[in-house]
Amino acid sequence: MSKVKIRPLNMRVVIKPDVAEETTASGLYIPDSAKEKPQTGTVVAISNITSLKEGEKVIYGKFTGTDVEIDGENYLILKESDIFAVIG
Repeated sequence: MSKVKIRPLNMRVVIKPDVAEETTASGLYIPDSAKEKPQTGTVVAISNITSLKEGEKVIYGKFTGTDVEIDGENYLILKESDIFAVIG
């Protein structure tokens, strides 16, 4: 995993959201307007005062955080309190 050039502050974390499904189980294409926003992702950067670790897979709220683009990649910055669980 590459190091993101960002350091979140005040108990915030930077998440790399999982990619939304492009097709259904039966093979039908899902247009962008109908795709569900992923609610899982991987922690790629943390503030100094968080209990999470980089590389952990997490579940977060559907309508939380701020979308940002860094070096051509999409990320989500959110408060640690908006993360519901660590997977695995």
